Amino acid sequence: MSSEPASTMPKDTANTLPKDTANTMPKDTASTMSKDTASTMPKDTVTKVQEYKETLIQRTELLVTKRFPEIIVQLNELLTTPMFKERDFEKIHQDINIPVQSPDDSNGDDQPQTKRTRKDVVVGCPVLALPNGSVSCNKSICQMIDVVKPIIRALVEHANLLKMWISFMIPKIEDGNNFGVSVQEETLAEIRAVESDAATYFVQITAFFRSRAKIVASVAKYPHIEDYRQAVNELDEQECLNLWLVVSEIRNRYSSLHDLVIKNLEKLKRPRNSNTESLY
Repeated sequence: MSSEPASTMPKDTANTLPKDTANTMPKDTASTMSKDTASTMPKDTVTKVQEYKETLIQRTELLVTKRFPEIIVQLNELLTTPMFKERDFEKIHQDINIPVQSPDDSNGDDQPQTKRTRKDVVVGCPVLALPNGSVSCNKSICQMIDVVKPIIRALVEHANLLKMWISFMIPKIEDGNNFGVSVQEETLAEIRAVESDAATYFVQITAFFRSRAKIVASVAKYPHIEDYRQAVNELDEQECLNLWLVVSEIRNRYSSLHDLVIKNLEKLKRPRNSNTESLY
């Protein structure tokens, strides 16, 4: 009874497991990995990635040197148009198209009163349907938003290109002579800040429509309160001013990025001085 487990178990475990794990697995994984890397990786992917880097670098350099000044001039001209310059806020106001109704008209005569209401509580009109149809958005604000949104999207795309361009220019990590690398990192941080700020402009537009919808809903529920109607006009005026500020800020961002890149173009393209190599 004592000789059978001692004779069978060590032989099986000693003969099968080490042979399988030591002989079969490394050969299969090593052969498959070597075949894949040798057949697919070298020519196609490497050349395509290198072509992508070269085209992005050329495109970004033309963008900064030629396209950015054109965009700055276009934004300056846009700010002088009647849509943005000296805009009369009273022309932005738009009728909400919600008439004032008495609360008694909306309840109906046939509906029985389930419980008595307090006299000191203001009860709004139940909004089942608006008598004059739907409430439209402010057309003047929507026209301005249609003009501003492509400008915001272009700034996000251009900031992304600049970010990748500088990332490709950063050399490998070495000791010493890293002043140019620090210039690249500071410029990259500024571009990232511009990209994040431009993305928040879209959030502000969405927040405007959400806030306006809430106030209009309050007007529909309490049409006899004039403050809600005035709040809609005040919000439209605020958004008009915000859109003007967005265009002005985008113009300033393009100007600051162009000035920063042009002044430090040599350090951005060649962060490490080649003269230090000749000293050794």
